[in-house]
Amino acid sequence: MMLPVILSATFMAMFDFFVVNVAAPSLEQDLNAGQAALELVVGGYAFTYAGGMVTGGRLGDLFGYRRLFLTGMAAFTVASLLCGLARSPGELVAARLLQGLTGAAMVPQVLALITATFPAGERARAMSWFGVTTGVGSIAGQVLGGLLLEANVLGLGWRVIFLVNVPVGVVALAFALRLLPHHRASRRPRLDPLGALGVSAGLALLLVPLILGREEGWPAWTWLSMAVSMPLLAATLAWELRLTRRGGEPLLDLTLFRNRAFAAGLPVNVAFMSFFASFMFVLTLLLQGGLGLSPLEAGLTFMPMGVLFSVTSLLGRSLAARYGLRVMTVGGSITALGILVLIVELQALGGAITPAWLLAPMALVGLGNGLMLPTLIGAVLAGIDPRHGGAAAGVLTTTQQFASAAGVAVLGAVFFGGLGDHPSREDFAAAAEAVAFLALALVLTATALILLLPRPAARPAPAVEPEPSLEAA
Repeated sequence: MMLPVILSATFMAMFDFFVVNVAAPSLEQDLNAGQAALELVVGGYAFTYAGGMVTGGRLGDLFGYRRLFLTGMAAFTVASLLCGLARSPGELVAARLLQGLTGAAMVPQVLALITATFPAGERARAMSWFGVTTGVGSIAGQVLGGLLLEANVLGLGWRVIFLVNVPVGVVALAFALRLLPHHRASRRPRLDPLGALGVSAGLALLLVPLILGREEGWPAWTWLSMAVSMPLLAATLAWELRLTRRGGEPLLDLTLFRNRAFAAGLPVNVAFMSFFASFMFVLTLLLQGGLGLSPLEAGLTFMPMGVLFSVTSLLGRSLAARYGLRVMTVGGSITALGILVLIVELQALGGAITPAWLLAPMALVGLGNGLMLPTLIGAVLAGIDPRHGGAAAGVLTTTQQFASAAGVAVLGAVFFGGLGDHPSREDFAAAAEAVAFLALALVLTATALILLLPRPAARPAPAVEPEPSLEAA
């Protein structure tokens, strides 16, 4: 029973990353939130989530994964309540920043607990379910978010998308207190405040202008901020190297990069997650803004994609055991085919495209993503020493979330740049087509980078294998 409890944290974090997309019109109307505030509601969460992830993973290594999971889950639940009670755009932005930071405390502990507590024979299955939860949480943000807004539960409007986390968090905490194992440090832990500050500040200087630059018209401070971020991150890396040589405990465990799968897998994650987050974001805008669908109708359009993602995610583990990394290559190729079909449809139909035409390419993308994402996560973390599970999970999830935020910012800027002051359906279709070409390039890049991953020895699949179970072994 431990696995579904800890995966609830992953689901909640991914759900809250995407659900605000469908609620943006309601936030704009009810709170009088301007475009800059809406950008911060979405991007502010991504920033604090990504910026705190490595620190959250390191704290789990130092103080125990159980303790950090419980603390992070409780704080995330409180932050969600504050989001639901916000009375102004400023209050909502502040609560979202806190929500992202608390998510960064609990989510790295999920992968760390899987790595540290599941035996090697069960770990791949648990990783498969983690990948399923990541994708389903993302798509549920669109589908369930639309359902909640349409139902207008208790007349709460947009607030319900945040308040729904409160009962879920309380139940998850109750089970976690009973089921999560204790991990005790063998010595007094030491922190790396300079490393934590350098990583957070460096990511902030890069992410904030990416999030706000388009809306502000790319003033000089955005370019200066991004320029300063590079030397600051380089200086932080130099400090981490120096601390390692002195026998200290750096925030970034650079010995992780001696593992070929981990080092080679991070660039694959960057390319893939940049595509995935931006593709979902732009499709939501196309469906609601361009084709005029309601949040519920837009969410239901994502459902076939989500179902196929779930099915192929569950099958991917046994297929990867038999065919190795070729499963990811096939998954990337199917995803690329789906995007190519979308491009052809947009070129042929333009503004006459309907949601029905989008179902086939979205289904192909869901099918391919399900084969690729869970297998990729398992391949990257397979050789990590369980003692460093928190640090590895923190670096991996930071990489994924930074790539997601950067993908949404950059490809979102391309999309909005293709719209005029009063965009028509044709304008939306043309802007989506431009983004689709970039998304195709990212998927092809991720698929090519799979070649850098070490090839595990393939083994025959067992004659009869039970379906993955949510029961922890």
